[in-house]
Amino acid sequence: MFERFRQRSYELEHLDKGDYTPEEYEGCLAELRRVNRWLGDSRALRRSVLPDIGRESLREFSLLDVGAGTGELLREVALWSRGRGTRARLVGLELNERAAEGLAEESREFWEVESVRGDVMRLPFATGAFDYVMCSLFTHHFRDEACVRVLAEMTRVAARRVYVIDLHRHPVAYYFYTTAGRLFLHNRLVREDGALSILRSFRPRELRVLADRAGLKDVKVERRFPYRLVLSASV
Repeated sequence: MFERFRQRSYELEHLDKGDYTPEEYEGCLAELRRVNRWLGDSRALRRSVLPDIGRESLREFSLLDVGAGTGELLREVALWSRGRGTRARLVGLELNERAAEGLAEESREFWEVESVRGDVMRLPFATGAFDYVMCSLFTHHFRDEACVRVLAEMTRVAARRVYVIDLHRHPVAYYFYTTAGRLFLHNRLVREDGALSILRSFRPRELRVLADRAGLKDVKVERRFPYRLVLSASV
């Protein structure tokens, strides 16, 4: 029963294969916002990344979110920085043209947030261009070798720290998601890709090993409720 959790799955998700309609994709974005709000990305950001940045006591800072999706986390960072009286430059990178457009549309009221279309394997930024570089629910889309390349490229453009928020591959997380998904999730992509994402994700040691291979320093991997891993490292 638990054999499938011993190693990462490399089965492609629908979003990776592109076998979905435009309507399904729009519905996926809308439902993902609700799922992520309730299941931990925002919580992990508030309890890990933002306190780290706050301890630096910077008057201004820059942050790149790789694979930023709708930009929800960037907008949370913007509100947090406004509350502290700190000036922030926040950039969300997306390869998908529609996703990049959607990020810009949904962030119209946030002057701090900029949307850029680009490839994570060749980030269109200079070395050390951002104080912080992060990604959320992104690294599990890559095989290990590609994930190392992603982390190395994130490290290249970071001047201070790198953060990775992703799923913890755990049987309880998988079976809870698949059971609840039948009841509450309406979008096919969210139901099926969400379950597969857990199988493609990491155990803490696996994520640490990938970060070490990418050359990150002072690597720390923490578990966050519910079934999230947060990696932080210096460059």
